[in-house]
Amino acid sequence: MICAQSVCALLAAGAAAPAAPAAHAAVPAPTRAAGAVTAQIVAPTLARAGPGLGRRRVARLGTRTSWSHHAQRLLVLDDARRDGRQWLKVLLAGRPNGSTGWIPRDNALLEHTPYWIELRLGTRRLTVYRDGRRVRRYRAVVGAPRTPTPRGLAAIYERNAQPDPRGFLGPWALSLTTFSEVLTDYGGGPGRVAIHGRGAESLRDPLGSARSHGCIRIDNAAVRWLAQHTGPGTPVRVRS
Repeated sequence: MICAQSVCALLAAGAAAPAAPAAHAAVPAPTRAAGAVTAQIVAPTLARAGPGLGRRRVARLGTRTSWSHHAQRLLVLDDARRDGRQWLKVLLAGRPNGSTGWIPRDNALLEHTPYWIELRLGTRRLTVYRDGRRVRRYRAVVGAPRTPTPRGLAAIYERNAQPDPRGFLGPWALSLTTFSEVLTDYGGGPGRVAIHGRGAESLRDPLGSARSHGCIRIDNAAVRWLAQHTGPGTPVRVRS
């Protein structure tokens, strides 16, 4: 046991006090030039309407995705400090499209992706950037006028290899955080939009057309490349 006199002697001798925990570095917003930060949810957490424990709850996030039960990784949009901790603003993978929530930094594992995906509906071209440089460009089938591809910022949510690579979806379907704003069901699914390949009946719609139910269809070699190089949390911007 150390008496008060001994403590005073230590302080007088210049003994160092325990260091305060180091603050986490600020998280940059996603940009085409720099890529983005993604957050893997490593502990079940409540997403709130703003940073801080007193803010309204908007979602309950688990460590696994809702469909394929993959590790859940979300796009980080911003950060802030409240209640003595760092909070992350993440893009949620639920309706309505573009929903966001704030989660404690301690419940997430952060990584950086240099990739940014951009779809231009007018030209029906999907472009992939790495550190701001264009590395790939693909012709795409986009949503038909009555079932349009939702505009705005989204992110890859899941990477799902298809059991039949020659089937309608091709070899891969990269589900996004966005949903159709017209349909609530895609063949038994929840109406989630995806970037996927082509096969069987989907080959009837040529690349460069607007004939899908909202999904983004690209060549099978292209979707294989995306599945290999990009992952959950990668930003996907859909523009007019």
